[in-house]
Amino acid sequence: MSHRTPAVAGHFYPASQKQCRAEVAEYLGAARTRTPAAGCPLAGIVPHAGWVCSGAVAAEVIQAVGQDPAIETFVVFGAVHRVRGSKASVDPEGGWLTPLGEIAIDEELASAVLAASPLLAADPHSHVPEHSIEVQVPFIQQVCPSARLLPILVPPSDQASEVGRIVADQTQIVGRKVVFLGSTDLTHYGPRYYFTPQGAGRPGLTWAKDVNDRRMIELCLKLAAEEIVPEADRNHNACGSGALAAMIAAARQRGATQARLCRHTTSAEVLHEKLGPMTDSVGYAGILFSLP
Repeated sequence: MSHRTPAVAGHFYPASQKQCRAEVAEYLGAARTRTPAAGCPLAGIVPHAGWVCSGAVAAEVIQAVGQDPAIETFVVFGAVHRVRGSKASVDPEGGWLTPLGEIAIDEELASAVLAASPLLAADPHSHVPEHSIEVQVPFIQQVCPSARLLPILVPPSDQASEVGRIVADQTQIVGRKVVFLGSTDLTHYGPRYYFTPQGAGRPGLTWAKDVNDRRMIELCLKLAAEEIVPEADRNHNACGSGALAAMIAAARQRGATQARLCRHTTSAEVLHEKLGPMTDSVGYAGILFSLP
């Protein structure tokens, strides 16, 4: 039985248990002051940068979706940065270790989704170097200590939405009380990312957030899962478009009809106070999806 060890602890977030727990508590405590308790959302979009940049946004979403004590499993659709194949990659057994301990894989649900379609494959090795799901896990462990995890890396393909629908159907067949998360950052803008269609400097960074990010956010708010991957291909405004498409399709399949933007910021805005004006920026959005 496999036990995935952290790939980015000590880099994207603290490696020590004490410091990790303290930062999680700080981010979640701040989130409780921002997120109204208006029912229990079914799903959410979370960013996956280092916590110093995007932890506050991720915590706000996970705090909101984790309000229901009956939640059994977090299904997290992750962006693919490292090992990309043609299929969605499922880690099917064992558990994931973080500085806060171990979270178990929902092996029954993993087996069900793998049996349901050839669009998904058991591939724990693809998860080993990937950070897009890992950085969410300590927040999940703190908010829902008894919950299990189903991690699925989704490449940006035409089949991403279908992957989400298949997974959603299996959660219902197996009878799981689940939350769906989709992990992505938005526009990577600036010389560092070789993407400056509106020039380097403040006007370009403003365009990246207010125009380019916003195009993707509007599609998410419309639950337009099938339009997500083509939009990202055209405008480079989501590194996890496959994960987004799958998550939105899954939420829609389980009855979600409403979406709400919690927060939209960028690394340039977050780091400005510490480092001054930035030439590069990455967008982060937290979005919640709810039943009628």
